[in-house]
Amino acid sequence: MISLGIESTAWNFSVGVVDEDGVIALAGDAYRPKEGGIHPREAAQHHAEVAGKVLRKVFEKVSPEDLDVICFSQGPGMGPCLRIGATVARAIALKLKKPLVGVNHCLAHVEIGRWMTGARDPVALYVSGGNSQVIARKGNRYRVFGETLDIGIGNALDKFARHLNLPHPGGPRVEELARNGKRYIEMPYVVKGMDFSFSGLVTYAMNLVDRGERREDVAFSLQETAFAMLVEVTERAMAYLEKDECLLVGGVGANSRLQEMLRIMCEDRNAEFHAPPREYMGDNGAMIAYTGLLMHRHGMDVDVEESHINPDFRIEEVEVRW
Repeated sequence: MISLGIESTAWNFSVGVVDEDGVIALAGDAYRPKEGGIHPREAAQHHAEVAGKVLRKVFEKVSPEDLDVICFSQGPGMGPCLRIGATVARAIALKLKKPLVGVNHCLAHVEIGRWMTGARDPVALYVSGGNSQVIARKGNRYRVFGETLDIGIGNALDKFARHLNLPHPGGPRVEELARNGKRYIEMPYVVKGMDFSFSGLVTYAMNLVDRGERREDVAFSLQETAFAMLVEVTERAMAYLEKDECLLVGGVGANSRLQEMLRIMCEDRNAEFHAPPREYMGDNGAMIAYTGLLMHRHGMDVDVEESHINPDFRIEEVEVRW
């Protein structure tokens, strides 16, 4: 079976086509704000303008008539952006008379990570702009065992980058600065039980820069502190659940230092560390297509009339039948 997936939760409009054996086609176009962060209305306008171009790129590699199922990001995400992807998916499904599947964005990150790495039953650390969660499967659902109490780690890094007048996305720029950091500056370490908080940490880092501390040292210290918080909670979940696999997914997962810290933790625990290829870390249509294919094969299609978006869609709400 061949599945087409549309991802449009935030800044990237992406379309992917997969079958059971691999990714057939993947194309996307990312919204780049001139200044500041992502504006939902402007991002949605961008998605509407580029949707046709991105689809044409994909259809150069696969014929629309060969598709078996059409999938889209149903949430969580920015409402205006989600609506564009859902509208495009409905139109294609109706035109081709194909089944439609609404996919949970967080679930898609985890499932493509498992697919690409061969991870069987991992504790997943999902880190992106709007989300930071420690996730594992228990029974027929994924459960969140720890998460951010305020902003996602990606938004935290972007906020710090904007304070330094660095362009969006800020995470890769902060990583570059951190590589040249020479001194660790102690910062607030906020882990509360199995949850973590980044808002105060970022404010503290911005104040350090304003007081004249070297930007590279502050970036280095910010990364080390925030990532240590994430690794701590991930390790605690692995110990509690007695799991010996760790899976890193989400756009921030492309950060080499975060991967290194998780890998060291796993080595100390005699556990396996998994991370999918970089092109499948960030938001992409292939992860929606693959997860939608799993759902379709297990009778989880949705009628067009019921295919409303859900900006606050939680991963725990999805029954995992596979």
